[in-house]
Amino acid sequence: MEARDHELVKELDATLRARHELGTEYESALVESFLEKVGQRLDATVDRRVRRHLAERRMSEARGDARPERFGASFGERHGLAIITLVLAVPLSAISVVNAGIEGLFVTWGGIVGVNAVHAFRSRSPFGRREKATENPGSDWED
Repeated sequence: MEARDHELVKELDATLRARHELGTEYESALVESFLEKVGQRLDATVDRRVRRHLAERRMSEARGDARPERFGASFGERHGLAIITLVLAVPLSAISVVNAGIEGLFVTWGGIVGVNAVHAFRSRSPFGRREKATENPGSDWED
């Protein structure tokens, strides 16, 4: 357990002891006080992360890095639908040919192409783009 997490556990323990001593009539005030401390801690952590990110970006720009920072999906997220539809295309093609002939094959492949085209358009358009937060495998309170 990290030092900052330990401090938060101590704060929670103190709040619970105060609730036990003061009674339930002060419960909402104690909970609000504890949540305010957690909120301040969270705000400070977010501020540190934003400052660090901006400093890293400025350093990158000062060094003249040619590659801009990307906030995008990984290879699997970008191409996962295409891979899945191509894998499923074989059995879908066979089923459509057996049941509806060549017309069914064209309809099946039209659907596959259409789904992938819509996905590609959405991932490139500003309306379909979603930025992904960087994942931190450590504690949520770490920088």
